[in-house]
Amino acid sequence: MNLFTKILVLFLLFTLASCSEPAPDVVIYKIKDSFNVGENAFVRSLAVEAEKQSLWVGTSMGVHQVDYISGDLKSTFTREHGLANEYVFAINIDKDGYKWFGTNAGGMSRYKDGQWKTFFPLHGLADYWVYSFANHPDGSLWVGTWAGVNRVDLASLEFKTYVKELINEWVYGIDIEDNGTIWFGTEGGVSRFDGSTWQSWDHSDGLGIANKNGLPFSKNTGLGTRSRHDLGILTGGKATYNPSYVFAIKLDSRDNTVWAGTWGAGVAHFVDNQWHNLSVKEGLAGNIIYSIHQSTDGAMWFGTNGGLSRFDGVNWQNFNKNSGLLNNDVYSIAESPDGNIWVGTRSGVTRLQPTFIKS
Repeated sequence: MNLFTKILVLFLLFTLASCSEPAPDVVIYKIKDSFNVGENAFVRSLAVEAEKQSLWVGTSMGVHQVDYISGDLKSTFTREHGLANEYVFAINIDKDGYKWFGTNAGGMSRYKDGQWKTFFPLHGLADYWVYSFANHPDGSLWVGTWAGVNRVDLASLEFKTYVKELINEWVYGIDIEDNGTIWFGTEGGVSRFDGSTWQSWDHSDGLGIANKNGLPFSKNTGLGTRSRHDLGILTGGKATYNPSYVFAIKLDSRDNTVWAGTWGAGVAHFVDNQWHNLSVKEGLAGNIIYSIHQSTDGAMWFGTNGGLSRFDGVNWQNFNKNSGLLNNDVYSIAESPDGNIWVGTRSGVTRLQPTFIKS
């Protein structure tokens, strides 16, 4: 290589380097603070209402409305105020600002501006046990119960129920694509409804990891029967396993793929009509997945029996009680507009704050 060629190569390398995009900042989350709701209370649901700067906290002892900037408690609601039941498993905020609360054996309550209305099976609700909500692009509300799902016309408050179409009637999670296709996480697998046809998957289709550790199979998990509601996940001191049991389901906004959180079989990612499973082996904090959230930066968050995991597609960051969480069982996750992540566990809520580090 002559001198001229060497100079030309160096010039080109310098030009490419100067024109390339700067490396993106690395995001690291740190625990900022926590607040308690009662030592024996479970925080099963969280929802953010940006218009009122509120974090809605659904617990086994009622609902709290918290200012997500200051952390101050705004209000508390129980049956005395109009809530159907103190044990709240799901919260939803619809397009008109109504708050919907799904309760354990008490039905479903709607709240706005001091006014309450409660719905029971006599109104068309599929069951008294209500575990999930999702807002449909057509303006309707979908409700997951222990006896199927409801589509609720919010204008007329008419209910339509689906049961036999689902792979299993015990519905814990719902998420909806922009085109209206609905995904359901149930005690027996995952179902999808595109408005005309239904399709379902379970462990035999690749959902969830194999039971290589020989964990006891969970037939009575405490969330799939009407006789037990203690959230117990252990048998003989060991974590249990039920790979088709899906607690949480979440659509990935980046590519419209689907994430499903299982009972003891990790998180399953549905890509190109195939399930790809991630477990503690890959970096998850635990293999029982209670909750899934996608933050605005695109990262996936998983609430597990071993703590909280953040996965950006390459790197994992985990948090547990030793890191500052109130408890290792993470039942709910939400994000406020300031970028903070809120995590619901037994006894309270922990706030995580992002820190941006130059790479």
